Amino acid sequence: MPPKKFKFRLEQMLGMTGMPMTVQSIRSQISSAIDIIVQLTRLSDGKRKVTSVAEVTGMEGDVIQMQEIFRFVRTGMDADGGILGYFEATGIRPRFLEDLRAMGIEFPGRYFEPGRPQE
Repeated sequence: MPPKKFKFRLEQMLGMTGMPMTVQSIRSQISSAIDIIVQLTRLSDGKRKVTSVAEVTGMEGDVIQMQEIFRFVRTGMDADGGILGYFEATGIRPRFLEDLRAMGIEFPGRYFEPGRPQE
């Protein structure tokens, strides 16, 4: 599941600046400034792990739209109580891929095949 708390914290931080801005304009600023969100979660074993990579795709009304690109899939626990799992693609190709290609950065298409565990 893509991150949801980030925008509320950013909205609060922007609200504390004292600048007179509506919630709509704050959210619009956030959605135009951020391309990707990497969510870090503290798991039950006490360790922090990246659990989601999502792209901010813009606004729909006054709601910031995101699409999850990769997610952590928990498969169990090891003998020491550590969380086991892997990352998989959701099948969504991010919109910023063209920007990366223009910078000479290539991602093979197989990285984005849905349900495919990442190497």
